[in-house]
Amino acid sequence: MSSVRVQELNVYPVKSMRGIPKARLRLSATGFEWDRHWMVVRADGMFLTQRTHPSLARIATELSDEELILTSEGSEPLLLPLAAQGPGRPVRIWKDTCEGLDQGDEVAAWVSRVVAEPVRVVRTPAIPGRSAHPGYAGTTPSPLAFPDGYPVLVCNRASLDDLNRRLPEALPMDRFRPNLVLEGLPPFAEDRIASLEIGQVGLTLVKPCTRCIMPSTDQRTGIRGFDPLPVLRTFRFDRELLGVTFGENAVITHGVGEFLERGAQCRVTYDN
Repeated sequence: MSSVRVQELNVYPVKSMRGIPKARLRLSATGFEWDRHWMVVRADGMFLTQRTHPSLARIATELSDEELILTSEGSEPLLLPLAAQGPGRPVRIWKDTCEGLDQGDEVAAWVSRVVAEPVRVVRTPAIPGRSAHPGYAGTTPSPLAFPDGYPVLVCNRASLDDLNRRLPEALPMDRFRPNLVLEGLPPFAEDRIASLEIGQVGLTLVKPCTRCIMPSTDQRTGIRGFDPLPVLRTFRFDRELLGVTFGENAVITHGVGEFLERGAQCRVTYDN
């Protein structure tokens, strides 16, 4: 087998807004640095994503040394401090209830105009109140900011190539919103990977990622297009999870504070 390397690194500062491709990034205790540290919620605290609000993809994100910068066509850029500040309010992600720090009326009004309904924006506290499901993550502590359930999402370039050969139109990898994309593997070899060693960083792949309607959303326009789920369902339906899978959720075993680089070689360990 050819060597396995990191092809892409992506960070998504605001849950369901546009991601940022990175050549190099730091690993934090909750995953890639700044990944899903902000989130859009309804007034009752329930999280919002592209599943119901595809227009979130129209908001681009950038990071400076001190600020998160949001931009969207027709709006002036919005600057948010990176510091964990703001009054606490309860928020919900699926069945998890935790605390978010409200980012204020100006931020809420800006995002509300883009998504065309009243929303609030929250930031994760300095000490997050969530953890990955121990039934999959095991005993390794896995604190979470605001991802659906796990710190890192790993995808395989060859798996997308295989899927695209079955589709009437090819989809880009950004439709699946991975943090880490690998090259040099056979299609769907990620199903059998137990762990990855990338420099000083160790990841354990713990659970297939079940998919929803989000891969049908153009990550630049926020417009729904071709939905790959019916095709994926023909060969990627997981009877145990009762869902269609693409990619693998991972937890961090070691390397918090270390850097990952695009092009880095990976040492792969497979399940027995």
